[in-house]
Amino acid sequence: MPAPRLSEMAPGVPIIPVIVVDDVADALPLADALAEGGLTCLELTLRTPAGLPAAQAILAERPHITVGIGTVLSVDDLNRCVDAGVAFTVSPGLTDPLREAVARSPIPHLGGCQTISDAMACREAGLLDIKLFPAALAGGVPLARAIGSVMPDLRICPTGGITADTAAQTLAEPNIFAVGGTWITPKTAIAARDWPAITRLARAATESLT
Repeated sequence: MPAPRLSEMAPGVPIIPVIVVDDVADALPLADALAEGGLTCLELTLRTPAGLPAAQAILAERPHITVGIGTVLSVDDLNRCVDAGVAFTVSPGLTDPLREAVARSPIPHLGGCQTISDAMACREAGLLDIKLFPAALAGGVPLARAIGSVMPDLRICPTGGITADTAAQTLAEPNIFAVGGTWITPKTAIAARDWPAITRLARAATESLT
């Protein structure tokens, strides 16, 4: 039985913060700050060793928050994420072994695509939700439109170069179901533990869509 699609899980706001944490102790206050601003679907990355433990801390204490893991680069990464109980996984691209593994995964996966050929390979593997990455460099909205013109069954989450100024315009495209971005959780604010600043950025992001 195929995994559910992330695009069908309907997060309250279709903006997914992409989060890099260095200290597990920051996980809960950061998640609370984002939730207070209206964002409750989060992607923590494996770019640091704290990423997966931070996700597990949020999963254990904040059941109202949907937690996924990004920067999945290998089958081993994927297996660790599934075992941890996260809601979804994300990768910047897809190797053949990883594509085969995520096609069998019990949870949704967003595989990174840069080209039409990448999108076709995901579609052939049954992965109908894809991540356009890095979106701004790969072609952004025009590329998403091109993919939609030939593969209208695919749903896209652009990540990489999305900003507060472009999120709403990007989400206006019919085949784009969400955007991911780091602008809501800047490293400087996390390092300073400036949770009110992150709440303000999250609230501005949610209000930009109304």
